[in-house]
Amino acid sequence: MAERPVSFADGSLLAPEDQLVVRGGTPLHGEIRVRGAKNLVSKAMVAALLGETPSTLYDVPAIRDVEVVSGLLNLHGVHVTAGPDGRITLDPSNVESANVDEINVHAGSSRIPILFCGPLLHRLGHAFIPDLGGCRIGDRPIDFHLDALRAMGATVEKTPQGLDITAPAGLRGTKLTLPYPSVGATEQILLTAVRAEGITELRNAAVEPEICDLIAVLQKMGAIITIHTDRVIRIEGVPRLRGYRHRPLPDRLETASWACAALATRGDVTVRGARQADLMTFLNVFRSVGGEFEVDDSPTDGGIRFWHPGGDLRAVALETDVHPGFMTDWQQPLVVALTQARGLSIVHETVYENRLGFTDALVSMGATIQLYSDCLGSTPCRFGQRNFRHSAVISGPSKLQAADLVIPDLRGGFSHFIAALAAEGTSRVFGVNLIDRGYEDFGAKLAALGATVEGPGMPSSTGPVRLAAGGPVEAAR
Repeated sequence: MAERPVSFADGSLLAPEDQLVVRGGTPLHGEIRVRGAKNLVSKAMVAALLGETPSTLYDVPAIRDVEVVSGLLNLHGVHVTAGPDGRITLDPSNVESANVDEINVHAGSSRIPILFCGPLLHRLGHAFIPDLGGCRIGDRPIDFHLDALRAMGATVEKTPQGLDITAPAGLRGTKLTLPYPSVGATEQILLTAVRAEGITELRNAAVEPEICDLIAVLQKMGAIITIHTDRVIRIEGVPRLRGYRHRPLPDRLETASWACAALATRGDVTVRGARQADLMTFLNVFRSVGGEFEVDDSPTDGGIRFWHPGGDLRAVALETDVHPGFMTDWQQPLVVALTQARGLSIVHETVYENRLGFTDALVSMGATIQLYSDCLGSTPCRFGQRNFRHSAVISGPSKLQAADLVIPDLRGGFSHFIAALAAEGTSRVFGVNLIDRGYEDFGAKLAALGATVEGPGMPSSTGPVRLAAGGPVEAAR
């Protein structure tokens, strides 16, 4: 294949050396392993700032978000030490203010810095937050965060460099109600309220498994937090917290991504470390589409096997929603599998208004997908009157053909890879560095499953090597 540049919509170019070449048409077969959840690990690392003694986190994936948080913690005097098998130790004994210019090095690389507000206000009385990054999948305003901080006594000053936040009279508990059960805002309030004076009552809180796991971390540190019915969380502030030792829940988002890859390629993939309890809603839909799975509850090496049993996949109608609904992060990889289902599938995205933009690439590969601004579902939706194309009708099965693909965001990028693996011919995928944000050893795992992928950092014939920082993955047995 001739090497030619590929451009973004803004005219910027991705050079040939930034690509991976994917030869499609081969079912994925084999075994991989997932570690701790990306959406918990980075938050638990921030929580270590609140303790007066060191914390230890196990089974940490080697992904870019962990690197970003480690860098920010180091800038604030937290000593982060990596050990074997994904263990990290975080020592907050010498927390200090960081230089604004040094913090700004991380500007735009992640949205995690906003969660430093509460811990830094408790430890230093001051927090500076740089410009935030993350995937461009829709509006993710930080107003919920800032409104909650102000209600608890913080003063927020917006500067050209970022946000300068202080708490002149300290932080105090209060009653809060979120307009939407935002995961990030719920985490912000938890990390701030645990050492605020008095009691904080949070209504309309997010209750995702990662939120409950963060509460478990804080409870180990000495926090008093109660989860009531109807999305109400009560936090009783305490004057001090200690360090923790914690093994996070496994990454249910990565698990579902590999499950969808098995389905779309007519393969058979075992995900070691996966846990059924966190995937109940996904597993129901996976089976409704026609996929099969088998749960292994072995205490030391358990997981879930996902496979395509043969025959036609079935079209479904689904809507994304906050937990316990169908996760928005599960939607994108599943849509690729739905292009291979017989009939009309309907997907109503209710969490992020621009998350269906990744389907343009699937259409260029031969999929039949029509997007609508109407709400094609019954779940209450914030986007119905705002002209966002947030509903999709997928007609299948479609024979996918290879194409040049530019990764738009983390989950959409994995979905593009699934499409390339399922397609006939050879695709080039650009911007793979975005995948490193949330998928450890992505290249090695592809190799372990028998994918034919070539490019910088891919495993050689002598065995797996890393695509991103971290330990090697065990090859399929």
